[in-house]
Amino acid sequence: MQKFTAYIPTKLHFGHHAAQDLGDHAAEIGDHALLVYGCGSAFRNGSYADTVERLQRCEVKVTEYGGIKPNPCVDDVDKAARLGREQGVDMIVAVGGGSVLDSAKVMAICIADGCDPWEVMVRNHLPQGAVPILAVLTLAATGTEMNPAAVIQNPRTKQKLGFRHELMYPAHSYLDPSYTLSVPRNYTAYGVVDLVCHCLEAWFGAGEATLSDRFTTAIIQEAIAYGPALMADMTNFDLRSKIMWAATNALNNMTIYGRSSPDWGVHILAHTLSVLYDTAHGATLSIIYPAWLKVMRDRARDRIVELGEALFQTADVDTTIRCLEDFFAQLGGPIRCQDVGIDLPCKQDILDLMNKNQAQGFNYTLSTAEREAILDQTFAEKRSLVAPV
Repeated sequence: MQKFTAYIPTKLHFGHHAAQDLGDHAAEIGDHALLVYGCGSAFRNGSYADTVERLQRCEVKVTEYGGIKPNPCVDDVDKAARLGREQGVDMIVAVGGGSVLDSAKVMAICIADGCDPWEVMVRNHLPQGAVPILAVLTLAATGTEMNPAAVIQNPRTKQKLGFRHELMYPAHSYLDPSYTLSVPRNYTAYGVVDLVCHCLEAWFGAGEATLSDRFTTAIIQEAIAYGPALMADMTNFDLRSKIMWAATNALNNMTIYGRSSPDWGVHILAHTLSVLYDTAHGATLSIIYPAWLKVMRDRARDRIVELGEALFQTADVDTTIRCLEDFFAQLGGPIRCQDVGIDLPCKQDILDLMNKNQAQGFNYTLSTAEREAILDQTFAEKRSLVAPV
């Protein structure tokens, strides 16, 4: 095992009415919040109204910035941070899924430091401070509610980058599964895919950590057990709760302790589809991960075998890959580029951007030929798969 420091300072509140004390927690921090949210779901699921009422009840002033996109854009982060500085806010309350929470994390640094958000993302600015973040989660997927990482894209540079800093841990995160009951079928499926892929990025990371491996496969087993059941019963609070907690644990550091780094190669490849075609993050992962495994079947053979034995009771590499692809398809996730309207003439543009950005993992580096081979798999003719639930 590698040397590590365990540190998760976020205070996480889970369950029905988990956010009922949000106003009191905010008032302990300050008296003026920047309320950040997305493009409408916070109004439909009641989280916006609940949050405003709790802040007002505790006499916390609210300045709002809405409209954060599902693939968060650096321009929104910059505008919101400028607004926060102008209004003198002393905290951010983020209501939404991963895009909103990730945006809020970078805003928190920019408000405190008066810096440009893209300078943070490209590591030209070393964060000195951050205003506290209170996160109200409305989508089970990214795990951002209990980690110090954010992913933001820049349409001008055609990059989607991740950044991690301890100052970006939320002070409080509120996970009320009832806020996820209205999440539509496609984004529910993408969330399950996302949590599984976070586990896989840890699994294929550098280093050896047997207990972290057991955590990782247990979380994936939770998704396999309850993801399809949720797709068949979308308003089941208990199933929503199980998937929500699994998604948090998939990326709150518990799967990576003892390793030097997760791989992140599939995420980095998949970001290309989001940048070029605004494809939903979870959809890009269900397309790219099986393709990556097929190309890495020899280089990563031992880890694929161990994964298959733990999840699918098989030591056969191809069977393991097929079982994972079938699982994504069963949820309703796309498994080929054509499933999301990205057709073969787009291939060269995708490959050019992958090569330009040197898309690859930290553990499994990729050659230009391997990137093309992965992309070829994403356009390959489909074999017969199980029907979606």
